[in-house]
Amino acid sequence: MAVVSMKRISIYGLKRDRKAILEMLQRAGAVEVCSEEDGDAAEEKKDNFFGKMDVSSSKAVFQKGMRDIEEALQILNRYEPEKTAFLGFLKGRKEIGTEEYYAFADKWEEVYRWAGRIQALERETTEARAEIRRLETSAEALSPWAYLDVPMRFKGTRSTAAFVGSLPGEHTALELETTLLERFPELAVTVEIVSATKEMTCLFALCPKSQGETMESAFRELGASRPSNPSKIPPAEKEMELRGRIEKLEEETRRIEEEIASFADRREDLKYAMDYLSMRLEKYEVLGKLMQSKRVFVLEGYVPASKAAELASRICTRYSAEAEIFEPEESEDVPVLLHNNVFAEPVEGVLESFSMPGKGEIDPSPVMAVFYYIFFGMMLSDAAYGIIMAVICAVCLRKFKNMEDSMRKSLRMFFFCGISTTFWGFMYGSFFGDVVSVFSKTFLGTEYVLPALWFTPIDEPMRMLMFSLLFGVIHLFAGLFLSGVQLWRQKRYKDVLYDVVFWYLLVGGLIFLLMSTDMFANIAQMEKLGGPVGTIASIAAAIGAIGILFTGGRESRNPVKRLLKGAYSLYNVTGYLGDILSYSRLLALGLATGVIAEVINSMAVMGGGGVVGLVVFTLVFLVGHTINIGINLLGAYVHTNRLQFVEFFGKFFEGGGRKFSPFGVHTKYFKIREDK
Repeated sequence: MAVVSMKRISIYGLKRDRKAILEMLQRAGAVEVCSEEDGDAAEEKKDNFFGKMDVSSSKAVFQKGMRDIEEALQILNRYEPEKTAFLGFLKGRKEIGTEEYYAFADKWEEVYRWAGRIQALERETTEARAEIRRLETSAEALSPWAYLDVPMRFKGTRSTAAFVGSLPGEHTALELETTLLERFPELAVTVEIVSATKEMTCLFALCPKSQGETMESAFRELGASRPSNPSKIPPAEKEMELRGRIEKLEEETRRIEEEIASFADRREDLKYAMDYLSMRLEKYEVLGKLMQSKRVFVLEGYVPASKAAELASRICTRYSAEAEIFEPEESEDVPVLLHNNVFAEPVEGVLESFSMPGKGEIDPSPVMAVFYYIFFGMMLSDAAYGIIMAVICAVCLRKFKNMEDSMRKSLRMFFFCGISTTFWGFMYGSFFGDVVSVFSKTFLGTEYVLPALWFTPIDEPMRMLMFSLLFGVIHLFAGLFLSGVQLWRQKRYKDVLYDVVFWYLLVGGLIFLLMSTDMFANIAQMEKLGGPVGTIASIAAAIGAIGILFTGGRESRNPVKRLLKGAYSLYNVTGYLGDILSYSRLLALGLATGVIAEVINSMAVMGGGGVVGLVVFTLVFLVGHTINIGINLLGAYVHTNRLQFVEFFGKFFEGGGRKFSPFGVHTKYFKIREDK
């Protein structure tokens, strides 16, 4: 239950040391800088000629630089994809020292020009491709006119008039001449079909000069139209010209693409420039929060108590500055930082996805971790699946030492989940379902059975259900216990009695009372609790019910309202029933994994014994169990989270805390290592 204690830190320093102090704090990553926008302290500083620096223009420059470099990297990856090793995402970021960081300060502008050049080349290729598409469209439009040996804008000679155009649909020369003769008997026209398809007919027509207008009108009446953009040269020559221009543009595009790809050996510098600018942007964001005068600056923030003294000492000894450490005020929105051991730390990410602990709340990670691993293992519940998970996670954790912290936590969590799955798999006698029995019977002629160390849920589902509900009760009571711990720490001792002890008595008493009845014994297939258990349980439940009835609405001064609110609080006992029944998913998912595995094994041996049967078995086995472990692993993850978020957290945890976000090196591609 380790919520790290926070201290408030105030740093007063000369402006000449501001840059060095900020860079040291950024590399240390231990201080969350806060802005003094409100409060008497801020007003006092303003009255004494303190103010804030306008960094908006500098931030805009850095943000634009980051966008340009990111775009350049994306362009480069399209033309020259970065080669990544298998599971390369587990390697984490490359470490570089502060000496390399400072050395890059004089180089980043040159790298930024490379990014600009890549962007300019990309624009050229975009324009070239657009022009190629336009030329190809024009060339394709000329293809039907390929056999026309005069320009498409040809209007005739001294003695003749010509019409070059197209008609919708497919037509023949004889058909058109006949139609024209019927409608215009005086028209002497000769028609030649250049090309004809079902969609369009391209034609060339010739008539005496004196009948040119009549021919034009005749073809217009038939629905013919002249080309929209006729060329001065014959279509075949024009098409060749366009194809030549397309070839030149394609050659130019290839040259540009090769030039873009040539920047591949500068990819690391581009990535570094991206990180360099992101660090400078974060530093300027902090600069905008500082109260400053002409010669002095003041930095306010939060620091973990364990690092406060050392950090203050480093600042005071290295620079002309003073650092003051003190306790935050009760009204302050203090950030939350979690710190747990190797066992509990992996589930911090699950907790953060719900919410960080609020003010006065404890970190539930250590308790949650125990139940999380147990429930996950009960749901997946196959020893082979657990071994596969644990081995893969262990190998990755051992091989990739530099992986990101979030990835390391996730792999460590699934490693423990794998161990739990292995344990419950052997307890239930499941190893790839019943593959040992099925394989030995089919291929070895003798059936070997992997015995369950406890019992087999498929054979005894009611027993499994009872234990699932038992684990649920324990989980809920653990949540109530943590609620009591929080109330006790807040010195709300009466509330511990009203909101925890009474509920223990009521819910616990009802459970034991139910277990002492014949009905429950018959349904659960177990012996009922005899002796005075029922009587004691009834008394405990009655005490709890009366206590909740008279204290559940204690915040109300009106006796009637208080009693009504108490009755409503007492009604919430039905919520406990629903919460307990929710743990039946431990049975449902556990059975699903085992039943599907057994079905896969039955399908795998349908080919019988022998070589062919072994091949069929291997294929079905590998594909089937791969799908089964994927689906049920996801199901176990989702439903385990649900049991924590809804049932467990619902008893004590509200959240609403703000995660500690220190001023640090939040880079994408590299880690900056503090040189000694």
